[in-house]
Amino acid sequence: MELNEKTLSRNDVYEGRILKFHVDKVELINGKTSTRECVDHPGGVSVAVLTEKDEILLVRQFRYPYKEVVLETPAGKLELGEDPFEAMKREQLEETGTTGSHYLDMGKLYPSPGYSNEVIYLYACRLDTLGKTQFDEDEFLETEKIPIDEAVRMVMDGEIPDSKTQVLVLKIARLLKDGKI
Repeated sequence: MELNEKTLSRNDVYEGRILKFHVDKVELINGKTSTRECVDHPGGVSVAVLTEKDEILLVRQFRYPYKEVVLETPAGKLELGEDPFEAMKREQLEETGTTGSHYLDMGKLYPSPGYSNEVIYLYACRLDTLGKTQFDEDEFLETEKIPIDEAVRMVMDGEIPDSKTQVLVLKIARLLKDGKI
């Protein structure tokens, strides 16, 4: 069965500093039409940094849309045309003050495929050097080390609701169990 939808028209509604919104009229596979409300996002990166004691570096920061402090893996937005691997290393240094070694590509994540084209590129590494954080002027974070088994428990108990962090914690735990990292 052909599952693709054909775009018939596009109405650009809003263009902000980061996000763009548009509403498309589409033709469905049965010939009927519908609308699709879409958010265009430049994409992002996130990294699971592991210490030699198999602790994961996580950051706490206030996330305005939820009005709460969220515990998550270091992450950031891609700049236009930026290589995801280089963006991840930039964000890692800014948010944790660390550099890594033995980087692994952990795949990509579609956080909200029903309405957004955002792609988050996931990575993991071993902690190599520890230095000084380099936060953006509007960025306020606290970094902490959590044993990976504790991080898995926190994911499973709903204490870490962030999707990219959940995925990275569970993937890293599996790789550690299998002796692959």
